Amino acid sequence: MIGANPVVPGSIGVMGGAFDPIHVGHLAVAEEAREALGLERVLFVPTGSPAHRGAPIAAPEDRLAMVDAAIAGNPAFEASRIELDRVGPSYTLDTLEALAAAQLAAGQEPNLVLILSAETFHDLPAWHEPRRILGLARLAVAPRVGHATPDLDWFETRFPGLGGRVTYLDGPRLGVSSSALRARLAAGRSIRYLAPAAVAAYIGEHMLYNTTSRAATAPAATTPGG
Repeated sequence: MIGANPVVPGSIGVMGGAFDPIHVGHLAVAEEAREALGLERVLFVPTGSPAHRGAPIAAPEDRLAMVDAAIAGNPAFEASRIELDRVGPSYTLDTLEALAAAQLAAGQEPNLVLILSAETFHDLPAWHEPRRILGLARLAVAPRVGHATPDLDWFETRFPGLGGRVTYLDGPRLGVSSSALRARLAAGRSIRYLAPAAVAAYIGEHMLYNTTSRAATAPAATTPGG
């Protein structure tokens, strides 16, 4: 089991995804990575135009507002609109390069950790320039219910000599997904205890996901789109 580590000044966890909507699973994984790796802060980065998946259901500003509402009680969590303001597909490499450049401009040595689910980690070899991603950031891989976590041998076969760039998190193992929440909402069901109360309130106030169309329940990206 990975215990809590002292905070490393300047260290930033990067957690991307559609957040369509954000839920307790996202928050629990981010907190696990923050504590296990001693991250000073964790950036939640809503994707703009996913490179490899369909467009999110909710509008960009709604997804950002839900992230803001979800993380309001944690001073180590911060929302970033870096991908929402970028024209064109959202590539993780571009985001990491921009964040590293910002740290250098502030006189800091870049220290980035990309937080992924086991499912997304499996897709890493197909991402846009994955070796450059690994040069910019370490990886924190969280287990995901229903998806086997690729082991270090699998990773070393595809990225020789870079196994030290990966940390496997012990948990949490919460079987929560944005698509399941959208399906519940489309059916008029509660998402209480599955998403923060402030997120559920925002969804209700703005009447999001309140249709039974296929679009309302279609899977959306939960992590950066490569």
